[in-house]
Amino acid sequence: MSDILTRELIEEAEGFGPPPVETPPTVAPRPHGRGRRVAAWWRRNLVLVASAAVLLGAVGFAVAPSVFASGDPLVGVPAQKLQAPSAAHWFGTDNIGRDVYTRVVHGAGLSLTATLLAVGIALVAGSLIGLLSGALGGTLDAVLMRIVDVLLSIPALLLSLALVTALGFGTVNVAIAVGVSLIANFARVMRSEVLRVRRSLYVEAAFASGVRWHTVLRRHVLRNSYAPVFALAAVEFGMAVLAVSSLSFLGFGAVPPTPEWGSLISEGRNYLATAWWMTTLPGLVIVVVVLSAHRLGHALEQREVR
Repeated sequence: MSDILTRELIEEAEGFGPPPVETPPTVAPRPHGRGRRVAAWWRRNLVLVASAAVLLGAVGFAVAPSVFASGDPLVGVPAQKLQAPSAAHWFGTDNIGRDVYTRVVHGAGLSLTATLLAVGIALVAGSLIGLLSGALGGTLDAVLMRIVDVLLSIPALLLSLALVTALGFGTVNVAIAVGVSLIANFARVMRSEVLRVRRSLYVEAAFASGVRWHTVLRRHVLRNSYAPVFALAAVEFGMAVLAVSSLSFLGFGAVPPTPEWGSLISEGRNYLATAWWMTTLPGLVIVVVVLSAHRLGHALEQREVR
């Protein structure tokens, strides 16, 4: 008996004994199914949500600038000129002591108003040209598309510069010039959509049943063609912000000292060596707004493709 016990003790010591009982690992409880879906959606659309928040903030600047910056954008304190960004002045001060952040916030009104006007002009005029060209065809289509080809052959900024030189200075003239330069893009997209919808069976049936052509265009063709054009408008919004700011930088916008995003960068270019924030920080605001508009526009385009 003692020999058997001794042998069992030796086997256990050498690893030949019965295997130890393993306890199953503790599994953390999984979150609720709805919570997982919400978390996954936030991970996928974090950039999209951030872009929407940036654009909403820019709209807030334009609609109620005094809520975000209560100071006077035109009055400065000479004793505080060229101060670096700090808790008192988030974007620093300019060469006559005006708060740059306050001027950026108040400048959003003119810059975004001009941008919206430019996109509105391009959207309405380009959609009308594309609708008539694609629906009626023939000689009218050929003439309108040749005009659109001429507009597309000229760089948009160069065309805007030529138009605003002819029209004169001012925010409205800048918006008109930028809007005209964007018409061709909207006309092309609308025409391609109209040609696609025009060949649909329900449109052919409407024409065959005797419905007037303008009624068919309004009820059937236009209603099923505008979605990609609105997605393009979101993309072109960012380009319009950049074009309006560029013309303002060149001095074609509002008369100083009225703040505009482009003119703010122009005012600080002579102080790059000593006050980099006068150009860098307003420029970053423009970059963030343009990239956010592009992100939302591409998201709308992908949704339309699906």
